[in-house]
Amino acid sequence: MTARLTPARHLQQALRARSKDYIRAEDGSMMIFVMSLLVIMLMLGGMAVDLMRYEQRRTLLQQTNDRAVLAAASLTQDLVPTEVVGDHFDKAGLGEYLSGVTVTQGLNFRNVFADAEAELQPFFMQMMGIDQLTVPSASMAEQRITNVEIMLVLDVSGSMQGAKLANLKTSAMEFVDTVKERDAENRITITIVPYNAQVNIPQALRARYNITHQHGLAGVNCVEFPQTAFNTLTLSRSTAYPMYAFSDLTGSTTQGTSYVAWNNSSGGLMNPGASFCRNVAANMLRLPNDNAVQLKSQINALVAEGNTSITLGMKWGVALLDPAARPVMTELMSAGQIPASHAGRPFDWVDDDAMKVIVVMTDGDHVEHARINDTYKTGTSPIWKSTGDGNFSIQHVAGRPAIAGTNQFYVPHTDTWRATPWNSGAGTAQLQWQQVWQTQRLRWVTWQLYARALGTTPATRTSTFNTWMNNFRSTWMNVGQMNTTMLQSCTQAKNNGVVVYGIAFEAPPQGTAVISQCSSSPAHFFDANGLEIQSAFRAIASNISQLRLTQ
Repeated sequence: MTARLTPARHLQQALRARSKDYIRAEDGSMMIFVMSLLVIMLMLGGMAVDLMRYEQRRTLLQQTNDRAVLAAASLTQDLVPTEVVGDHFDKAGLGEYLSGVTVTQGLNFRNVFADAEAELQPFFMQMMGIDQLTVPSASMAEQRITNVEIMLVLDVSGSMQGAKLANLKTSAMEFVDTVKERDAENRITITIVPYNAQVNIPQALRARYNITHQHGLAGVNCVEFPQTAFNTLTLSRSTAYPMYAFSDLTGSTTQGTSYVAWNNSSGGLMNPGASFCRNVAANMLRLPNDNAVQLKSQINALVAEGNTSITLGMKWGVALLDPAARPVMTELMSAGQIPASHAGRPFDWVDDDAMKVIVVMTDGDHVEHARINDTYKTGTSPIWKSTGDGNFSIQHVAGRPAIAGTNQFYVPHTDTWRATPWNSGAGTAQLQWQQVWQTQRLRWVTWQLYARALGTTPATRTSTFNTWMNNFRSTWMNVGQMNTTMLQSCTQAKNNGVVVYGIAFEAPPQGTAVISQCSSSPAHFFDANGLEIQSAFRAIASNISQLRLTQ
């Protein structure tokens, strides 16, 4: 007996049948959907892999680039910056990707920019039509120094007269303008060290050192350094250094039996212009200064005269860059000789935020010159002067001709011996040696007061003259010693990080050679003629620009 289905049961069976038909109909579509999702998931995963590879390559490339430019921009390394960058990339195995390196550098800064580009072949992105990924990298590093101390060591010897001095003034003043116009914070100081046979320093600076044999003349403060003083860079404040005597060592006089008057301008009187150290305000050393107007005013007033002692200019230039001179500068600031804003100078040799520069210029080579020996620089002399007619007499206790009695005073204008100094009725005064040299020529003193007094024949007078000339004066250093001491100062400066620029301005071979050797490198040396000196100063000045602390 067949069971009858209820309507509800019948409906249930019908729905089940319909469901089976639907499922059979949708099986194909679901498979396509699932497969599509799977492909999308695989593509996304593949893209993630490609992007991860891209980021790894970019990170490695960028980090290598950053390290490379930082190393290349360091002012403490002396290698070629482009080679430093290339070496970093090569060691990282990325040398093929380095596109280019740009280096901009000056005296106080170095900027290095490098860009690189790598190509990456994707694994999965090719399914999206992306066959290649470009991995770029760009890095820039810069190191700048804020504080700069410059020494302008300038030749003002007699051979600089005329067009050469005019060209020097124009060039040096333009140098000051170029350097200072880019120094908004007044972090650059310039010291001017004019030199000829000597370097005349301000009295305030001379007072900070142990300077002996002072002659008492204002505005004339040249110091004699023994050769041993050049063995060290530091200028000792305790060692006794003699002052150069203000004297006329080159003036001639008539060497005969006749008297030449003490006030004879062509044979007796001391010529101030003949002294190797002269009272010329513009030629005096200018202490560190940041005032362009004052610096240019002094440069424009420079006077060419005298012989050439480059070594003395370098000695003072290096000594005033030495950190050991800082107490001296501090005292000068307290005395109002240097602006208080220059506190802390000279900076330490190892100060990464400071740079020291010397520009040394000459148009000649060393010329040896004479000096009054220390024994006869100061102190009481045996020479007397009448306060009436100004005539001289000299006391010779020993070595005089056999003369009866106690007559020890020779009077040259009367060619006689006396028991007392010559007195014209208005009194007489015994002179200090510095007073003798400040009024009379060395040769006049030696001939009139010694040779005529102690010699009895032409031969004995000449012999006496030569003996006393040697007693009175000697050569300070010969040319070879001057070259040696100068290069000692140059080496000491360079060994302590000072950048030395040398300018040989129409100089002879020997002068050119020592300036070239003194310079930091061949690139720091200029062999200039005529207006080329302006180009030399411009090239140096252009390296000092846009000073600000960025390191």
